[in-house]
Amino acid sequence: MGSAKNQSNASRKARIEEMRRAEQARERRNRILTIGASTVVVAALVVGGVVLIQSQSDDKKADAAKPDKTTGKFVAGKDGVRTWEGKLASTHVETSVKYPMEPPVGGNHHRAWMNCNGDVYTKELARENAVHSLEHGAVWVTYTSKASKADVDALAAKVKQTPYTLMSLDERQKDPIMLSAWGHQRTVTSASDPNVGKFFETYVQGEQTPEPGAACTGGLSE
Repeated sequence: MGSAKNQSNASRKARIEEMRRAEQARERRNRILTIGASTVVVAALVVGGVVLIQSQSDDKKADAAKPDKTTGKFVAGKDGVRTWEGKLASTHVETSVKYPMEPPVGGNHHRAWMNCNGDVYTKELARENAVHSLEHGAVWVTYTSKASKADVDALAAKVKQTPYTLMSLDERQKDPIMLSAWGHQRTVTSASDPNVGKFFETYVQGEQTPEPGAACTGGLSE
């Protein structure tokens, strides 16, 4: 009887040992699978990161390859309007632009335009946004602190009545009152100067407009 009991104990121990070995084998397989899965995930993240960085680098190279330099110069006409003779770049950029004229009459610009539906701004504008308004056919009236209050008020009233125009301060320009359109610019002596009306008539949505009919609303406001 004792022999039978010993055999039963031995058999039970053997089964337990076999179950323990099977459990250990399962744990080893699970660890291997976990490590393998983790390796795949890490590898995928690394590859994804490399692809993203490469893509961004390629985008920058593509942007750098685009012709984005304005070349040429102003040529003064008998009517007092200065016309830019040469190339005006028109690429959308996210950075500031160094323009060869002040105020700028074209060139690379931000993708967002300043509202120009007779909008009068009391502060200086980001020129990259205002240039986009010119691309849409707007006339930009700018003035310095040397302009009289009467002239500023009179010009503001005219702008407010004229779609596709905008007005703002610009202390960097050389003359107290200047009018700009895409590729064209002139100085006027006062709000009552008849050349103000002539400039508006010629260049508000004029033939120089790169994107005629494009919106002057739905952009940026002060």
